[in-house]
Amino acid sequence: MYQDNPPPYTASPPPPGMAPPPQGMPQPPPPGVKPGFSSSEPYPPPPQSHQQATTHVVITPGPTIMNFGPSPQHMVCPSCHATITTTVQTEPNTKTHLFALILCLFQCYLCCCIPYCVDSCQSQNHYCPSCQAYLGAYQN
Repeated sequence: MYQDNPPPYTASPPPPGMAPPPQGMPQPPPPGVKPGFSSSEPYPPPPQSHQQATTHVVITPGPTIMNFGPSPQHMVCPSCHATITTTVQTEPNTKTHLFALILCLFQCYLCCCIPYCVDSCQSQNHYCPSCQAYLGAYQN
């Protein structure tokens, strides 16, 4: 392995008002001259290109937020993109079970099944009739 030092670097003094570049950094070219070009031609000619870059932007819609009601809704299914009227299925939820528990705590054992028969105590889930996709729910 060689231990020789590189040849000394000789640089011209910096213009007045400018600090010299740190040691080890190359000297910037004089104003108006780009690196790698002769001083007689300060800027290179623009590149001649006959191809034009085209950019295609694809916008995809986000999920549609719809306020569902207790009755069937007329809409376009986001899953199968068909124009449909939703099918509604009532299912018990936490509120239904809570009302039944409260009725049991008050010893109304015969009435504890009422929340399971009343639609306002249950959630109405909307489904697509063609692809059976879940679309949303209405909770009173």
